[in-house]
Amino acid sequence: MLADGAVVGRIFKANAAPVGSPWLWTLAFGHHEDRTPTHGYAESRGAAMAAFAKSWRRE
Repeated sequence: MLADGAVVGRIFKANAAPVGSPWLWTLAFGHHEDRTPTHGYAESRGAAMAAFAKSWRRE
């Protein structure tokens, strides 16, 4: 994931993940700055993108 040309996180299909939630999203170290949660699992890529965006925008 990019913000202003800098890598601020990743979304990928994890090899080891909870059943039914293979997509992992995470904020890059150094971009946590009072954001919670900083990572999570989701059932789809779209859901992972939405969760990442919610954490990034601090909603």
